[in-house]
Amino acid sequence: MEVKVSSTNDPSYKDALFVRKQVFVKEQNVSEQEEIDAHEDRSAHFVLYDHGKPIGAGRLRPIESGGKIERVCILASHRKQGLGELLMNKMEEEAKQSKYPSVTLYAQVHAEDFYKKLGYTTTSTEPFLDAGIWHVAMQKALN
Repeated sequence: MEVKVSSTNDPSYKDALFVRKQVFVKEQNVSEQEEIDAHEDRSAHFVLYDHGKPIGAGRLRPIESGGKIERVCILASHRKQGLGELLMNKMEEEAKQSKYPSVTLYAQVHAEDFYKKLGYTTTSTEPFLDAGIWHVAMQKALN
């Protein structure tokens, strides 16, 4: 397993989009217009590869309070294998290198416990809709 970090100018960015479209657009019915947004160019993009095949993706972008982790996904065929944690560790490592004091994310409600196991705290008082899917806001301080 290998995680590559790229920008929108790198060839691996297309691999990130491939995974994101499989999970969010095809599987979860998020519109492509919502999935590919105005923050693409300002973000660091992460692609998880299994023997050269893209199987996971995510992005990290700067926000006022630190960094925001977004678009975290693993192909259905590779879930429940600890790969989400591998991807998140790489994204947090990059956030620390960028000197972000904390990272924020909006977790789909079904994934809230996954993020809690990684040290995230739920900061929203109740779930909210984002792209037609229920989410909670979460945050983690980085040391």
